[in-house]
Amino acid sequence: MTKSKLSVEQCATELKAVIARENRRVTSYDVAQVAGVSQSAVSRCFKPGASVSKATYALVMRAAALLDYIPNAAARSLITRRSNMVALIITNQANLYYPELLAELSQQINARGKRVLLFTLQREADVDCVLADVWQYQVDGVIAAARLSAEHIAEFERRRMPLVLFNRMLRDHSVNTVTCDHDEAGRLLVSRLAAAGHRQFGIIAGDADLSVAYERRRGACERIAELGLPPPVIAPGQYDYRSGALGLKAIIAQLGSVPDAIICGNDLMAIGCLDCARLELDIEVPGQLSVAGFDAVEPSSWIGYNLTTLRQPLPKMAASAADLLCARIAQHDTEIEKRVFSAQFIEGATARLTPAGASITAPARSATGLPLPVAIM
Repeated sequence: MTKSKLSVEQCATELKAVIARENRRVTSYDVAQVAGVSQSAVSRCFKPGASVSKATYALVMRAAALLDYIPNAAARSLITRRSNMVALIITNQANLYYPELLAELSQQINARGKRVLLFTLQREADVDCVLADVWQYQVDGVIAAARLSAEHIAEFERRRMPLVLFNRMLRDHSVNTVTCDHDEAGRLLVSRLAAAGHRQFGIIAGDADLSVAYERRRGACERIAELGLPPPVIAPGQYDYRSGALGLKAIIAQLGSVPDAIICGNDLMAIGCLDCARLELDIEVPGQLSVAGFDAVEPSSWIGYNLTTLRQPLPKMAASAADLLCARIAQHDTEIEKRVFSAQFIEGATARLTPAGASITAPARSATGLPLPVAIM
């Protein structure tokens, strides 16, 4: 006979007193006893997609709430042979310069019924230090926003551990990958600036330890060579504000003059370069010098900068990485995929993007001097 609401509450109160005296956790068997159903029915109620009637579900949830019951994820993993945890390996630098990346990946993974176990690296070269911990936690899969060697990849394959590389490209290895085409992004910046008449380039490169920085620099240098332009003057950088100022000064010192354009490995260095040019060296930007960056971080759009830059589609990339990893967890032996996204060019105010001497038609203005509205057809 189905228990009344009151009897369920009384049963729960009495059982909680017993559990307190025994100094133990509430179990699914306790919930089943209070709800008057089988333990398997309780398990089905906490399993997404399982078949259970609305009445049974409501009764079990009521009993669970009265007992303060929380399902044991570890115990459930023994049955399903899955931890429902995904390891995310990310460098401290990536977390600093792409603060939205961790949030995007976490949200996308959580939306698919899994939880993130975060492993951070001081440098990409330190990945060996965390992989031993990754194996111990027996995660279902790994998203790695860090550089992995051939030996690392082989170990993932040996352990049959699903892996997705995020924003890293291994050209000589077959690995599931979701990335922005950083090589092409570097080429795109050079092409747009060269088309506007820039000839002598300077490059403030990113951290040499980061594969993303290497690909951006390589793409820019290859495109400059293809166009038959003078070799760029390259200054090292560490992806920080100070590197932008130091890089600008080093490039000018080596050239003996101000270059036509400087491409910075990220927006923070570009902002440092801009501030140094305008406030310290009295260089007109973009009149004397064009400056461009990468990543379209929030400060790059501030009115004092309005930086010419490139934006990575991080939300789409994060969703794609979560989809790809979950698919590999569900079915391991499937074809390797490489999903490559293009960066979006942001036409800011820090670069000349029209050829010298090109006429620019001024917008029509009203009697008050304000621009007339433009009809969009």
